[in-house]
Amino acid sequence: MSFDRQTTLRAPVTLTGIGVHSGAPATICLKPSSANSGIVFLRKGLDDGPAQLIHAKHTKVSATELCTVIGDKASASVATIEHLMSACAGLGLDNALVEIDGPEMPIMDGSAAEFVTAIEATGIVGLSAARRYLKVLQPVRVEHGRAFAELVPAETGFRLDVEIDFDTTVIGRQRKVFDLEASAYAQDIARARTFGFMRDVEQLWKAGFALGASLDNTVAVGDDKVINPEGLRYGDEFVRHKVLDAIGDLALAGYPIIGEFRSYCGGHRMNVRILEALFADRANYAIVEAQQPVYAAPRAMQMAAAAPAAFAPDVH
Repeated sequence: MSFDRQTTLRAPVTLTGIGVHSGAPATICLKPSSANSGIVFLRKGLDDGPAQLIHAKHTKVSATELCTVIGDKASASVATIEHLMSACAGLGLDNALVEIDGPEMPIMDGSAAEFVTAIEATGIVGLSAARRYLKVLQPVRVEHGRAFAELVPAETGFRLDVEIDFDTTVIGRQRKVFDLEASAYAQDIARARTFGFMRDVEQLWKAGFALGASLDNTVAVGDDKVINPEGLRYGDEFVRHKVLDAIGDLALAGYPIIGEFRSYCGGHRMNVRILEALFADRANYAIVEAQQPVYAAPRAMQMAAAAPAAFAPDVH
């Protein structure tokens, strides 16, 4: 089955955990939302005022050091949003309200798997509005030292070609090419966990990071081995997690992307920079309505297939 309608959740679902950097407890409630609203965070638990809405857009990003943060740190922000954003994009969830009671998303097991499970358990439903996509029209590239990220045109779908290169034999050079589709995402990407190096732990703690990190939510890399007793979930789990992060960060475009993303030694900052470069010139992209199938329907979607038609340009 394929679809060309926007989606939202069938019913609310709640998850609890701790923030991987803050170590603080966090509760989120994912709720259905209306068409064209996108993914929006409702930051609650503020000491000096009422709850504030923060739209999950690249223009709202305020920090990208070790995680992606949206909102104003001085008033209201939400950190480590990339795993939930990845689950939403990976499953084809367009619209949702994310209520959160603190400044950082729960890390869960370090992957997007528990978010996927929760979304699929409550179900995804179709809305009446046509789904809209961001279609890459011409190549865009950003570089920093040896690292680069680029977006190039494609006729249909969204492909990610991600490569990493670490100076440790535990990771080394890994590459993953992945075509975004809900079933493949849930099976091949969502379970890949975040990772960190034991040699960096004390420095991160002093900087106020990784206060909630543990072997329950992080793949710990030692000098010559993975410290976690259960080992890796995939032989190339490290690059798969980089794909997971890229899907989440690029979801801050506000639309599903039609194009191909390529990255070498990238990360959150490069992912956001490529979106900034894309949106810097209106000639780089078009917003099109899906009137013919370009993505496969999410597994959790509970709706009848809609009739196909052709792409139409956005006039707004």
